Amino acid sequence: MTEKPLTQKQALAAVIRALGGSWDTGRAVLALRLAGYEPATDEAAGKAARGHLRDLAEDGVIVRPDPDRAVYRPV
Repeated sequence: MTEKPLTQKQALAAVIRALGGSWDTGRAVLALRLAGYEPATDEAAGKAARGHLRDLAEDGVIVRPDPDRAVYRPV
């Protein structure tokens, strides 16, 4: 049986859990690119990364300790 590849969100969650630390848009974009996801433009990459970070925060995987900064940390 073949395994399905991870979604971008799943891949980002796995990297965040493995590495820990602070996560902003730039670090999330880099992690997604290293996982093999290559969007058409840098703008699209940032938009996707921000969306995944927000989704992971909603799922309780990461938290945003300072509401004035878009920097997240694993729970």
